[in-house]
Parts: sequence; structure tokens; C-alpha cells
Amino acid sequence: MSIGKILILVGGILMIFGLVVSYAPGLISWFGHLPGDIRIEEENKGVFIPVTSMIVVSILISLAIHLFSYLK
Repeated sequence: MSIGKILILVGGILMIFGLVVSYAPGLISWFGHLPGDIRIEEENKGVFIPVTSMIVVSILISLAIHLFSYLK
């Protein structure tokens, strides 16, 4: 697959994601609120470490890469 086709594919995926975030934010409201995400908030500062959310994102990206490698 040429770099041009890959860039078009990535751009299309980003466009779809942008539309979902803009017009249906409830579909991704779970992100950052999963069990295992660490949130420490104090009076004037806070720390957020999305451990479980990043594991889910990593699995989804790995599945997409494997799917595209089979489509070649």
C-alpha cells in the first residue's frame, strides 16, 4: 500500500472520529472513566493517569493494524 493511500485512510478515520466527537460526544464519554484509571485531585492541582483507557486504545489500534495487514 502506498503512502498516499495510507494518508487518505488515516485522514478519513480522523474525520469520522472528529464527527463523532462533535455530534455524538456520548459515544466516547466512557473514555477516562473506566475502572483502573487513576485520578488524584487535591485543592489546586490534579493528576490523571488513564491506565485502563490506554490499554483499550492499544488493543483497538493493534486490531486495526492487524486487520489492515491482512487486507494488503
